[in-house]
Amino acid sequence: MSPLRPKTEHQVRREVAEVSRLIWERGWVANHDGNVTARLSPGRLVATPTGLSKRVIDRETLLVVDDTGSVLRGRMKPFSELGIHRVVYRARPDVGCVLHAHPPYATARAAAGAALPSFLPEAVVSIGAETPVVPLAMPGPDAEAAIEPFVREVDAVLVEGNGVFSWGDDPEQAFLRMELVEHLARVAHLAESRGGLRELPREMVQTLLKKRAAAGLGPEGRAGR
Repeated sequence: MSPLRPKTEHQVRREVAEVSRLIWERGWVANHDGNVTARLSPGRLVATPTGLSKRVIDRETLLVVDDTGSVLRGRMKPFSELGIHRVVYRARPDVGCVLHAHPPYATARAAAGAALPSFLPEAVVSIGAETPVVPLAMPGPDAEAAIEPFVREVDAVLVEGNGVFSWGDDPEQAFLRMELVEHLARVAHLAESRGGLRELPREMVQTLLKKRAAAGLGPEGRAGR
């Protein structure tokens, strides 16, 4: 099988714009909330600009920035949380997209400091044993330092005071992971109002994590690639 061709800048811009509009359509962002980046090439990212609704993002409004956050192409300014995205890319060479939004149910859990435990087998295979909470931190270097310990272990986090971050091979995978986190948070909310969540037995979770690794997912799966 021949290797996949690298995506063109046009393709990457289109995918980032599509996901940006999709998170707005889902009601996961409001006002100027949320941000999306995708790896274009070593040292270069396509990024959404600051101060613009995700509803109106298109290929032309997107920026190209370098490793330091300097704008290489585009007329607007980059968003202030770009440093968090750069933390993910530095720690995870496999990641091609980072997505940040405020899906309501998952963001509510983040605000409450309540991680999402394992209660659906399919979700353990897809995103791991739990979706952890990153502790509250001031925006900037403190927030970047707070998220860094989680990046190598998981592909999505709840961030206290800051919604949800997810990452993946490309914008589609990063979106699907955030979609699953929000779905799980909604199910958890409904279950907790009906007597509480019943978490999966530890032995079942360990078996499912082996299946996850066999699928090339999670830290163990990536190590075996």
